[in-house]
Amino acid sequence: MNSDGLKFVLQEFALRSLPRGVQREVSIPTDTGKVIGLSGVRRCGKTFLFFETMRTLIARGVPRERIVYLNFEDDRLQPLRAEELDLVLRCQRELFAAAGKGRLYLFLDEVQSAPGWERWVRRLHDTEDISVFVTGSSSELLTRDLSTALRGRSVSLDVLPLSFREFLDFRGIRWVEHDASSESEVRAALGEYMQCGGFPEVVLASAAMRPLILEEYSSLMLWRDLVERHGIRDEQVMRGLLRHCFRHTATLLSLSKLHLDLTSQGFAIGRNTLFDHFSKLEDGGLIFLLPVHSESVRKQARNPRKLHVVDPGLVSAYKAGADRDVGHKLETAVFLQARRRARDWHYVAGDQELDLCDTAGEMFVNSCWRLVDESTIEREARAMEFGRAVLPGAEGVLLYHDAVHDIERRIPGARPAWRWLLEQPIRRFD
Repeated sequence: MNSDGLKFVLQEFALRSLPRGVQREVSIPTDTGKVIGLSGVRRCGKTFLFFETMRTLIARGVPRERIVYLNFEDDRLQPLRAEELDLVLRCQRELFAAAGKGRLYLFLDEVQSAPGWERWVRRLHDTEDISVFVTGSSSELLTRDLSTALRGRSVSLDVLPLSFREFLDFRGIRWVEHDASSESEVRAALGEYMQCGGFPEVVLASAAMRPLILEEYSSLMLWRDLVERHGIRDEQVMRGLLRHCFRHTATLLSLSKLHLDLTSQGFAIGRNTLFDHFSKLEDGGLIFLLPVHSESVRKQARNPRKLHVVDPGLVSAYKAGADRDVGHKLETAVFLQARRRARDWHYVAGDQELDLCDTAGEMFVNSCWRLVDESTIEREARAMEFGRAVLPGAEGVLLYHDAVHDIERRIPGARPAWRWLLEQPIRRFD
């Protein structure tokens, strides 16, 4: 990175208009006195949240010249060296000396590409009148580096792809209470959400382009966030693991059994390497692994984890067919909505299985796409009874898309999935 190239990038940003988009439900706090870190998979909307935060600052009267944005994956800034990071503030002040003194707002995208960024950010936080915001594509990497280097000076926030409520906003669909036509439109939109997911670019693309974009995303995540970042030599094994995850969302995962399956298929992968690869998938925010609900740490470690992927739309990149595994996609969408409210969730195992429960055991959720035949209704009724028995006093909810007309009388707690997804609160950043 040289000063001339850096000045060109800084000047270009200062002169161009900020991109506009559809407003998200979440916003970033700006004056906490903390370094704010946003983690999440690529293309989930972190950069857009940056731009919306900049708009808020400008509306408050902050001069554009005191807002700095850099994407450290910009090829014009390569190669990046830790000792050159101080050029950022030096070049900014040389370019915009007329802006005078005052708080600077520094937005750094994909910081994992800048070596030594965490020590540099800590020094800026301690010595400069500056608010720093960073994004990274690895939740574990960003959280670990911030907490280690900044020691109480930072807050890490997760960003997921669009919720169903945001999906409707992006598609211009408005739910009107007690309106049959509106309800039908929203129900149809839920089926579309199961197919294309919540990545903003995908939601706004034409139907023909969506699968192509999702395939591009899956390849980008494989190469940039897994193979290249971690120096993985056997790309085929990692590709196979990623394919397994997205083909088996909302299912129980036993790594020991999976290791036996892989070795029987001829894959040369050690048990410890397999565990390490899944840690990388989880740290990168591509998958979530829920433990069984138990106070015993040993029991949690001994039981399989419930696997969920970061977006139901990515399932389509690995498994063709709009109606394939729609029940599992719904369960994953329900989990992701619950995670927007709180981070820690479990599943319940026993005579029956419950999809989701909170840590305190005060709420449990099951989901089923179609409650129309008697065997399915009886199965789900038994599961709800099991939940009330093992979690006495807990609120139990059974979410469905299609059902017989009297299902809410036959199974207490049964509710339309679309309504539940729209009504759930989220954990706000501001």
